[in-house]
Parts: sequence; C-alpha cells; structure tokens
Amino acid sequence: MCEEEAKVLVLGAWGSPFTRRVELGLRLKGVAYGYSEEDLKNKSSLLLESNPVYKKAPVFIHGGKAIAESLVILEYIEDTWDGYPLLPKDPFQRAKARFLAKFIDEKVILLLSNATGRTVFEKLLHFLDSMFVLYFFLVFVPLNLHISDW
Repeated sequence: MCEEEAKVLVLGAWGSPFTRRVELGLRLKGVAYGYSEEDLKNKSSLLLESNPVYKKAPVFIHGGKAIAESLVILEYIEDTWDGYPLLPKDPFQRAKARFLAKFIDEKVILLLSNATGRTVFEKLLHFLDSMFVLYFFLVFVPLNLHISDW
C-alpha cells in the first residue's frame, strides 16, 4: 500500500448511495482506504469538523484534507489516482456523464428522502415525471458512452 493511499479515509453511512458511490470509485481506481461508519443521529466530531457546512456523509479525507459531496469527491479521485478511468476522455462525453449523475442525484435518489409528507399519488407522479425526463434524455440525446472511449 502506497503512503498516499494509507492516508485515505471515508466517513460514510451504511444506507447511503452517495457513500457507496465514493467507495466504488476508490475500488475501481484500486485505492486502499479506511472506512468509518457514521451514526447519522449521533454524528462524530470528525464528521462535523470535516463537513461543517452540510454536516453529512460521505466525507473523504486524504492526507488530512477533507472533501465533501460525492460527485466532488469522485472528481478528486479521478484527478489524483491513475488506473481505471471514472469518466470518458472526451470532454463532451464527460459533460453528459456528469449531467446524468447530477440528474440521478436530484431527481431519483433524493426523491426518496424528499418524499416525506407527500401522498402516495404525489410520490408516484414525481417519480414518473423524473423517469420520463430520464427516458427522454436517454432516447433523444444519445450518450454514445462506450468503455473503449474511457
């Protein structure tokens, strides 16, 4: 294990797709890392100090420097380590991949957490609306994302 990699720590939460996203990026790059499970009802002082703005997981700590927000963390991982590319080489294809990741964050994943208090019918309408937009994007704006481009 490289000295640089030994200094990598992920503060995460078991059920968080955002934490899993960071861990997947690290694994694809072959980076060894430590993991600290956070109790989101009783957050550790390390989490609160490392992410004072949002106070949520995941937090990525490398060489004593903390980075929050999973998509930002993935860009840092991509820029820092060689190995399996997380994004395509072509700038246009990278932009489309980032768009899809942001869309999934805002419309699909967060739907589950933002749906509290809505009726089942409202939740279903919001979900179907999000899926329609995603379908439209995938059908009418071809991504042409092929592993050979990465």
